[in-house]
Amino acid sequence: MAAIRPRSTVSAWRPPVAGIAEVLHARFTDHAYPVHVHDTWALMILDGGRVDFALDGERHGVGVRDTVILLPPGVAHDGRTVTEAGFRKRVLHLDASVLPEGLTGAAVDAPLLPDPALRERVHGLHLALGARELPAGAVERLEAESRLAFVRERLRRWLAGRAPTEYGAPAAGLAVRLRELLDARVAEGIGLEEASAELGHVHPTHLIRSFRAAYGLPPHAYLTGRRVELARRLLLAGVRPAEVATAAGFYDQAHLTRHFGRHVGTSPARFARSART
Repeated sequence: MAAIRPRSTVSAWRPPVAGIAEVLHARFTDHAYPVHVHDTWALMILDGGRVDFALDGERHGVGVRDTVILLPPGVAHDGRTVTEAGFRKRVLHLDASVLPEGLTGAAVDAPLLPDPALRERVHGLHLALGARELPAGAVERLEAESRLAFVRERLRRWLAGRAPTEYGAPAAGLAVRLRELLDARVAEGIGLEEASAELGHVHPTHLIRSFRAAYGLPPHAYLTGRRVELARRLLLAGVRPAEVATAAGFYDQAHLTRHFGRHVGTSPARFARSART
């Protein structure tokens, strides 16, 4: 009896994160893309299988999980499965605010980037972006923007063919100022680019590195912790969990419950009931 091939699936959505035009997760068993072009950069990682593609007339094959594929905008390419098992991929379509079109030539010359650290960063960004089923507002925007900044930084190093850019030693004073910004906007939050501008147009990754060096965690994790602390106070004051979620900066009660459980070890409702026993 012939083996049953897994069903092809596609899931795509547009997250509320500047620079990311589309997220695509797909499994293909026998699909072949015709020659086409995108108006965005396509940043792809494979989670299984092998893929073969031609970019600007030159064929490439990849199946190594530590390799990242970067296809530039406006350049003709195709794509196809190599084995009967097909392949699973995750793709980020990035606009010119992330990578300028001037880097297209370098990407055509080397679309395969054998960089385990870059792949791990892209994987982490996908996790931060969540899934299509999640409400758009539930995406951890500061976390996604922070992870995108590090992906962009590493991609630009590859395409420019140069050593990592040095932004100087972590700055404790800068970290303190960012913490003050986060403390002043616990519920409403602040985007990475906005924080960078308010602090003197500091490079985003330098800002994040300075904060982590000073406080031992990235800004988005600090902000989530502060929101959980605010939620605890509101719950103990008798505010209903559904109202607490919005007041503390979470998208909804499910969003609050997920983070509250990770930080406190119980649900908001149980935590509130414990105060009345």
